[in-house]
Amino acid sequence: LRNLSASLCLAAAFLIAAAPARAQVVDHNLNGWAMYFGDHPIGQSRWGVHLEGQWRRHDGFNRWQQLLLRPGVNFQVNKLLLLTGGYAFINSYPNGAFPTLVRATPEHRIWEQALLRYKTGKLSWSTRLRFENRFLGVRDSAGALTDYRYENRFRAWQRATVPLTPRYYVTAYDEIWFYVKPYVSSSVLDQNRAYLAVGRRFGPAWDFEAGYMLQSIWQRNGRVVEANHTLMFTVTSRQPFGRR
Repeated sequence: LRNLSASLCLAAAFLIAAAPARAQVVDHNLNGWAMYFGDHPIGQSRWGVHLEGQWRRHDGFNRWQQLLLRPGVNFQVNKLLLLTGGYAFINSYPNGAFPTLVRATPEHRIWEQALLRYKTGKLSWSTRLRFENRFLGVRDSAGALTDYRYENRFRAWQRATVPLTPRYYVTAYDEIWFYVKPYVSSSVLDQNRAYLAVGRRFGPAWDFEAGYMLQSIWQRNGRVVEANHTLMFTVTSRQPFGRR
């Protein structure tokens, strides 16, 4: 997983460098996201529950960008590797100067991922590979929801965390998103997310982070790239369900 993630990040660097040259317009936006991530072990078993909710707002925190709910089931293979599969519901809203939607539109998603956690010196690393089976709502010219279109997508995420004190830390990640056939787009590249944050630990099971993310989205028409400057506030929990 480590070598694959590094290779994907290198390939992404070339794709991202070339993408703005193809785009005619860069659309800058200011967004705000509030998020919860929970990976909850069940008792003494290797199984656990993943719970996730994201409240994504556009124009600061004034209007909707997306609502995302993503539950799943975890299986701890060993101390380093966690496998997860689950379902996600996403409701996306028109936003930006070049909206791709006419009104709020739903998506249903099945997802599978592998997460590898390891250390090198003081640095803690996380490598995550995720595959998504997507059912995207399709609206007609009048705005009525008439069908769902099936697509696939692959995501590679690399995160590094360094402690400042026993309680405080700095973390950064980059995640590249690729379309996988079948899909409808002028490019295989969907998004890139670059993130930097400061975090605080509240005991062994709870963290809070405040940070900034540049979310680059290459619209399917090939003419617009969104540069979404995003303030992010994140609560993370590893609180077990049941006794351990």
